[in-house]
Amino acid sequence: MCTAITYKTKNFYFGRTLDHNFSYGEEITITPRNYPIPLRHTEALKQHYAVIGTAHVAGDYPLYYDGINEKGLGMAGLNFVGNAVYQDQDTSGKNVETFELIPWILGRCADVKEARELLSDLNLMGTPFQAALPAAQLHWILADREEAITVESVKEGLRIYDNPAGVLTNNPPFEQQMFQLNNYMHLSPKDPQNHFSGDLPLSTYCRGMGALGLPGDLSSQSRFVRAAFVKMNAVSGDSESESVSQFFHILGSVDQQRGCSLADDGTYERTIYTSCCNAEKGIYYYTTYENHQITAVHMHRENLDGSVLIRYPMLYEEQIRHQN
Repeated sequence: MCTAITYKTKNFYFGRTLDHNFSYGEEITITPRNYPIPLRHTEALKQHYAVIGTAHVAGDYPLYYDGINEKGLGMAGLNFVGNAVYQDQDTSGKNVETFELIPWILGRCADVKEARELLSDLNLMGTPFQAALPAAQLHWILADREEAITVESVKEGLRIYDNPAGVLTNNPPFEQQMFQLNNYMHLSPKDPQNHFSGDLPLSTYCRGMGALGLPGDLSSQSRFVRAAFVKMNAVSGDSESESVSQFFHILGSVDQQRGCSLADDGTYERTIYTSCCNAEKGIYYYTTYENHQITAVHMHRENLDGSVLIRYPMLYEEQIRHQN
C-alpha cells in the first residue's frame, strides 16, 4: 500500500510513501542522459532526460518506483492489485512493459502534456522482468507544476484521468476514489456550526472538530481521503525547508506503523520510505522507517551527461542528534 501527492509553494514538489512488508534493497538512483535504457519491443533510449528516483537496480537496469526528471515531471507507480490488466503484444501500437514505463515517460517527456501524447496509443504489457520479479499490478500518477493525471490499465483498456486532487493511493480505481470525496464535503479546518438542532445548546469543546469524520484507518480509500484533506488545507511558507518539512508532515498523516497491518506471511506492512522531490531543483529528499532524518540527493551535483548509473544506498539507521 502506498500514497503519492503533489504540492506547490514557491516550487513544485512530488513524492510518495512506499508501504510494504519487505524491501527489495531500494537505492536513490540517477540515470544520466547518456545511459542506455533497454526497451524490449523497440530501440533502447540512448539519449534522454536525466532521471532521479528510488529504484531497485537489477542487472544494471533501474526498476523505478518513483522519480522526477530534469524538466520537472514526476511519476510514481502504486499497487493496484486485482484491477490492473495488461495486454498482449500489439504490432499496431507502442508496446511497453510495466517496468519500462517510468523511465520511458520520464526519459522522453518534459511535462504532462507531452506524456498524454506519448500515452495516447500505448499498449501496456505485463511480461515479468525476470522469473524472480513478476510484473507488479500498478497504476500511476504523473504530475508537473501545472497538472496531474492518473494512468490505469484495466480490462476496458488504458484510462487516463485528470487528477485535480494531486493524490493517489491504491484501490479502488481512481474514479471511485475521487467520487468518495463527495462524502466528506462537510469537513473543514474551521470549527463546526450547530446544524443539529436550534433547540439544543450544542457547542464545540475542542479545536479540530471541523474534521470529525475524517477516516483514520489504513485502508487505501481512507488514506486517499485523509491525504487529500490534509494536502488541500496545508499551509506552508515558501522557503525550501518549510516546504519540504510540510510535505513530510502531509505524508506523515498516512504513515503506516509496524504492527497495525498484518500480512498473510506473519510480517507487518510499514512505511519503508517516504520521498519528497523538489521537481524544479532536482533534489530528492527521503526518510525511512528507521531513519527520520531527512536525507537529500541533488541531481544537478552529478554529471548528468554521463553514461553510468549513479547510485546511493538508502540510509536506514536512525540518526539521533544528542544535544547534551
